[in-house]
Amino acid sequence: MKVCKHDGLVLAVLTRDEHCPPHVHVGPAEWSARFKFSFWHNSVCLWDVVPVRSKPSVKVLEGLRQALMKPAHLRKAREAWWSAIQTMCLEDLQWDVHLQEVVSSKARRAGAVNIQSASFDAVRYHAILRLKGQAESLEIGL
Repeated sequence: MKVCKHDGLVLAVLTRDEHCPPHVHVGPAEWSARFKFSFWHNSVCLWDVVPVRSKPSVKVLEGLRQALMKPAHLRKAREAWWSAIQTMCLEDLQWDVHLQEVVSSKARRAGAVNIQSASFDAVRYHAILRLKGQAESLEIGL
């Protein structure tokens, strides 16, 4: 599903055989890049580029990252990912109550609570985390 276009390159969420973490694909025939995004914060980062020998310039990659970070484009990426994949990829992770962030369950931080399930409300544009031992869900407005 097309998310946006930047300098003639299409950023898209693929809808077949996809895997965590949430990401978009972009690239011409010479190279392919993936950018990770999240359902609990608004930053985007470059995941990888293949083949490395054909990697575009840092300026091109940063332009693509900035394009995806635009609120309308990030929203479209989240909606496309959720519609096709139906996961926020937060299984087996924890929510650090003090730092207000997702952490690895291997980190064993004091104040971190297991995420039992997570869903995305596209209408309200909220991530909803159900935390172990918590009566109420945690809602994160994006």
